[in-house]
Parts: sequence; structure tokens; C-alpha cells
Amino acid sequence: MWLRAAVLALLLQLVRPQDAEETTVAPRSFTVDYENNTFLLDGEPFRYVAGSLHYFRLPHPLWRDRLRKLRAAGLNVVSTYVEWSQHAPEPGEYIFSGDLDLLHFIDIAQEEGLLVILRVGPYICAERDMGGLPYWLLTLNPDIRLRTSDQSFLNYVDGWLSYLLPLVAPKFYGNGGPVIMVQVENEYGSYPACDFTYTSWLRDKFKQYVRNDALLFTTDGSSDIMLRCGKIQDVYATVDFGVGSNVASSFSAMRRHEPQGPLVNSEFYPGWLSHWGESYQRVNTGAIVTRLEEMLEMNASVNFYVFFGGTNFGFTSGANYNDRYEPQLTSYDYNAPLNEAGDPTPKYFAIREMIGQYLPLPDIPLPVLSEKGDYGTVTLYPVAALLSDLLRETLGKKYKSSLYPKTFEQLGQNSGFILYETIIPDDLSDPALLDVPGVRDRAIVLIDRMFVTVLSRAQGITSAALLARPRSTLQLLVENQGRINYGSEMKDFKGLVSNVTLSGYLLTNWNITGFPLSNISAVQQLDAATEVSSEPYFYRGYFTIPSNDTVSKDTFLDVSGWHKGVAFVNGNNLGRYWPIEGSQVTLYVPAIFLQPYPKTNEIILFELELPSQSKQVKFTKEPYLNKEPPKQGKVTPCH
Repeated sequence: MWLRAAVLALLLQLVRPQDAEETTVAPRSFTVDYENNTFLLDGEPFRYVAGSLHYFRLPHPLWRDRLRKLRAAGLNVVSTYVEWSQHAPEPGEYIFSGDLDLLHFIDIAQEEGLLVILRVGPYICAERDMGGLPYWLLTLNPDIRLRTSDQSFLNYVDGWLSYLLPLVAPKFYGNGGPVIMVQVENEYGSYPACDFTYTSWLRDKFKQYVRNDALLFTTDGSSDIMLRCGKIQDVYATVDFGVGSNVASSFSAMRRHEPQGPLVNSEFYPGWLSHWGESYQRVNTGAIVTRLEEMLEMNASVNFYVFFGGTNFGFTSGANYNDRYEPQLTSYDYNAPLNEAGDPTPKYFAIREMIGQYLPLPDIPLPVLSEKGDYGTVTLYPVAALLSDLLRETLGKKYKSSLYPKTFEQLGQNSGFILYETIIPDDLSDPALLDVPGVRDRAIVLIDRMFVTVLSRAQGITSAALLARPRSTLQLLVENQGRINYGSEMKDFKGLVSNVTLSGYLLTNWNITGFPLSNISAVQQLDAATEVSSEPYFYRGYFTIPSNDTVSKDTFLDVSGWHKGVAFVNGNNLGRYWPIEGSQVTLYVPAIFLQPYPKTNEIILFELELPSQSKQVKFTKEPYLNKEPPKQGKVTPCH
């Protein structure tokens, strides 16, 4: 026995060196080869063509479908923002499940053959409320200086990154995951602070967790003034530009600040954003392909912003400020290669053909248009007024009375609506001039629950003449239409941010009720109403998927004829509608929001102003995003 054991030990010693040599695995790495102006993936030259796809703009059961379509177009990387405000809706609360399961999204991307770029921020812009920064920063410190070395801001960012980065660290490329790059801040050169103490601190915080397991980078507009403030020492600097820019001169700007290394366009725009009241923005396919070819000929890496846009469900869309307040659409279709429903467009195939001349195309079936549901017309019936006693109790949140109006942020409410009420003084006579200079953003004015007029920040309407009877109740129902997500006006407090006067008389003693509308089960449980008054109202209808449809299909809710409000299907907040303003008329309804036959589906509209004469809506196969609006506006660049 001992002899056999000795012989076995000798044999193991003889084979161990060879086995060890055969099983040695080189460390994974993603680096920059500055001498040869290229990326290196595990030591080999690498160039990417990426597409932006934001997991938080899409129900999670649809992630794999969109990622597979992105890969089928020849893209080898997916880029996504990480939205602080969604993951941390309140201080100390973190959500990484369901539609916010970032780790699962990264895993699916890897399974579908994609590497990943994480754009962490903490500011992301993305046409999202406050650029992805949580509203509660303004609650905890109204004097906070966002995106600077203000210690208050740094403390909150430190808490967020200290939670997030260890969570995603196993997904970094050096640790076996697909994440090759992590962005520090976002287009910081476009922000007026230019605080190098802040960006250096942020770099060091990222390096603490990312180390050499992924590449840190920045992106800025392709101009010296933007790159001067956006460039961070020891972080790789890239640029972003669209089809209207000269490729050579744009990359020359990058070279003046990053003299060696691969050329990168981190945001190449195949479409563009739209605001309410503007024409639907389009970008020509031929121009996209031409500019793409120019960049690929220069061996540049490119990220399409966005390759798939998705939807700003609920109250998540933001706003720009360019001489005036400009709220953004619910739809983030963006005229992208994959449209809002995830269907390939002619732009998709044209881009794929060009990519195929430079990168190998995967052996994946090409996507086709998904079948949509035409579920016909549904008649809606009134249910209850928002300001009814019942809904105040069950849907509203009663705040403590205040001598002067308080903002959403002071009250700890992120989004939705706030009702401000006060008694009109005895010594005022008709007509009286109501003046609300600080309306943020749109107020329905009522007297004793009867509709009077609308005040609008976007339209510059902050005063109105009223027939105001003494001892009547003046009511201002104020809507938060989205916090500004770009530029110097990002500290965008909502609600009434000023005092209110009536013919110069300062109004005081306000009763305040919040309506976040984060849960409308109180409305769903009510029977139909017998009377309808002239005030914001909930309307409800029911429909059933046809029996010959074995599964529910994506569809579009057409609210033509209605004025302005919020739509819910089976309790899911589809987002804001405003068809009279345009250009968006339909709201995207994913099939997973619908109950299959023979179950009943529920549609609820919260109409702020005026219902359609027919009280009907329609579920249609086609989106309607290009209704010509009543006015034209300017589009502020920001992503």
C-alpha cells in the first residue's frame, strides 16, 4: 500500500508543473495603448461601436429583446446611464430590483454577447428629472451647490457611490464581468461651475472602487471651452457630436486635450430629443451613415446616443431652460434606429450595413416588426373629482397648514401635484388680479372647485384677472412638469416658489394637500360618478383583449380630443399626455401591462382641463408622435 502511494505522489510531482502551465489564465484587461492610438482588450487592439439603451426606460422583461436587437445590428457594446434618483428615491433607500435591477441588466447584456459602458455620473442629464439627481438633495439642503465641491453635495455623492460601486464591482471587466468603461460625471464642461476640486475628488472616489478593472472616461462637447472644464487629469477624455459637425475638426478638439489614444465619439446622435409644443425632431439617415463611415475610417470608436430610447413612464421626464422653460415628452422615441416599441427602422438596417463593412456581423436572426394590438375604442366614464373629500382622504397627503406656500421639496414630495388653498379676504372686490410669479410649473386655478384659468411657467402666464367673491376658496392645483436637467437652472424647486398676491394683497394661511399619484388604487375602487363638475377629474373605462389574440400585444393609447393629464393602464402610470400641445398624441402601452383574454383591462385618465366630447380613447397599432404643434420652440442640446 505504502509503495503504491509513493509512486502516485511521484507521478503527481512530475505532472504538476505542466498542468499549472496549461491552466494559467492571463488576467483580463481593458486599457489604452497610447502609442498606437487604440484600446486593448486583453492585450489585443479593440474598437467598439456601441449603442445607448437605458434600462430604466423599459420594463425589465423586455431588456433581452432590445439588447439582442442591438447586438444583431453589429454593435458590440451597450452603453447605459445609472440613474441615482430612481435607485435612491428617498434618503437612505436603495432599490435594485425589478425594472431597476442593474446587475441583471448587465448579466443579460453579457449573455447576449455585449460588453458594457456604465455612465454613472452622478449627474446624467438624459432628459430626466433633475438630470438623474434625487430631488431630496434640495429638501435636505436648499442652499446646496450641485455638481461642485460643496461639502454637502460631496457627502451625498459619497454615500451613493460608496453603495453603488462595490455593488457593480464584480461586473467590471477585470473581475470577470462585461463592464469595460465607467464614466465620471457627464458633459461637465457644459456646466458653469468648472470646479476642478470637485472633479478631482470624484475621480479619486471612482478609482477607489474601479481601480484598473475598468477604464475611467469623460465626455464633453467637441469644443475647447467644454473640454477645458470637462477634462479630468488621469481620466480618458472623449467627445460627443452629431451629423451637423465636422468629424475631423471635432476629433481635433479631442486631440488638443487628449493628444494620444483612440478617437472616441461617446454620443453620436442618430435622432434628437423633443419638447412639448415642438415639431417631432428627425435626423436624416443618409447623413448618419456618411458621418459613421468617416469615423470608422479613422478607426474611431462610436456610441450611438440613443440606439433605443424607450419611454419616460410616470413623472420621470425632465425639462430644458433656453430663454424659457421647456418640458420634455413622455416618449423617448428619439427617432432612434429602434423605435419606442423596439421595432427596427430603415435607419437600423442602414447603420447595420455600414457597421458590417468594418466589424464582423453576428450570426443572429434580424429583427422584424412586432405585431401590435388594435384594441379599438373605449368609452370612459367619470369616477371622481381629485378635490372631492373622498379623494383628498384616500389619494391625497394632507400637509401642515402654512402661513406662506411651501415647495414640493420643502414638503418632501418628488412629483405629481400639490393643491394650495386659501380664503379670499373680505376687503377685496371684483375683478381682482391674481399674481403668482413663482408658479412651477403649471397651475389650474379654481374658485370653490370651479375651473377659472391656467397659469403656465412655460408660456410665461403668471397672472390672471378673477371674479373673486370674498370668503370664497381660492385653489391652485400645481403640476410639477419635470425638473430642469441641463445647465445653470438645475436647482429647480417645484410648486409655488414665491408668495401669491390678489390685487396686491398678500395671501396667507395656506392649506396644502399633496397628490403624488404614485398609487391610484383609491380611484380604482370607486364606482362611477353621477355628476361631473368643472374641475380636474378621473375617468375610467374597461376593455378586453380579443379572444383570437392568444397573447397580449404592444399597443398605443390615442388620447386625441382630450386636453392634458396622466394616463394609467391597470395601475401602471404611462406618463403625461398633452395632445393639444403636441407633438406626441399616443402613449406606448407594453403588452406586459395588459391582461390577456378573458381578463378585463382598466384604463384611467386623470384629466386636468377638459375631456374629449366623446369621452373616448382608442388603442391603435400605430404611434402618433408627429402632430404639428401650435408653436415652434428651440431645442437645447443635452444628453
